[in-house]
Amino acid sequence: MQEFDFALAGLLLFVASLVAMITRRLKLPYSAGLVAAGILLALLNVGTGFALTPRLVFTFLLPPLIFEAAIQIPWRPFRRELPLLLVLVTIGVALAAAIIAAGMHWLIGWSWLGAAFFGVLMAATDPVSVIALFRTMRVEERLHLLVEAESLLNDGVAAVAFAMLLLIAGGGAPDAAAIGGRLLLSAFGGLACGAGVAGLLLLIAGRTEDRLVEITFTTIAAFGSFLLAEHFHLSGVLAALAAGMVVGNVGWMGSISNEGRGAVLSFWEYAAFLANSIVFILIGAQVARISLWPVLEAALVAIVLAMAGRAATVYPVSALFRRSRLALPSGHQHVLWWGGLRGALALALALALPATVMERGAIIAVTFAVVAFSVFVQGLTMEAVVRRLGLFREEEEVSIG
Repeated sequence: MQEFDFALAGLLLFVASLVAMITRRLKLPYSAGLVAAGILLALLNVGTGFALTPRLVFTFLLPPLIFEAAIQIPWRPFRRELPLLLVLVTIGVALAAAIIAAGMHWLIGWSWLGAAFFGVLMAATDPVSVIALFRTMRVEERLHLLVEAESLLNDGVAAVAFAMLLLIAGGGAPDAAAIGGRLLLSAFGGLACGAGVAGLLLLIAGRTEDRLVEITFTTIAAFGSFLLAEHFHLSGVLAALAAGMVVGNVGWMGSISNEGRGAVLSFWEYAAFLANSIVFILIGAQVARISLWPVLEAALVAIVLAMAGRAATVYPVSALFRRSRLALPSGHQHVLWWGGLRGALALALALALPATVMERGAIIAVTFAVVAFSVFVQGLTMEAVVRRLGLFREEEEVSIG
């Protein structure tokens, strides 16, 4: 069954380009403009042949988004921040998921299984708007790294945890030891898969200086590592993350030519632009089609719980490191909290829920509501928050055209 009408690709790209031009002039988040454009298209009954599906997100859109972000992350600062990041994406994600799940169970009456699924998918953050904002101004490098790296890692952890819940829902993994073993296998197996695929392709790429061939090899690394890991029931998100970091840190040491480096970075910047454009337009179109009134109470509760869960991720974990060299200033903590938007991965996981979950329809609708809140409320106010915290220095703004 065809899930995406490619005849509409030209319309999507044209709309995305117009939105990019308009939001840049108005200095508004690009993602918010795209969601608004998607809502308008749906209300005008234009492009009704396309829809956001798990296969579209996981197979075509997620790999370039993860790979492009990972290729920009330098290894040395990442390694320095790794203890803090690991606690944020393990203990922090577990706390967030537990708070959201417990709240939806006790306050809304969802089953524990449905609430647990929702808690895990809400733990996955997608700060596309925040990163785009950071790239238009001078923000401290450490803050930029933490927001981007923490998001990538917690996406991977949330996706692995979601897969384990699917296993439990299907009657597998009967005990904690088995579940823990599968979690570790999925996570580390995904990382090894991504590093192995990227490393092998870099060895081959080192034998050419043709920038088009080098771009092709990085494309194979991004999609190949993701799909290979998913084929073996490992974490595709972590595989693409590992592949991107290997290319971005090892590849520049000789495997990819100097001329090819600029071409590779430009290609992946464009690929991420395309993926983001499609994702957020489709989110907007889907939001317009969903009736939120029947789940309004659940949506409002979920938004509050999502913010509370994110706070439980950031502030207690930051307190653990307050006397160490990795101590986070309060302003950084606030940006990590308010910048923890939800996006494509949360929606893809919601849409991938099995039909046996009683609250499946409600979970999908509520997830769209939380994502809409993230994009329009958190995304549109993020610049003001950064300014208020004194992290945006006017004199060091860079031109955005």
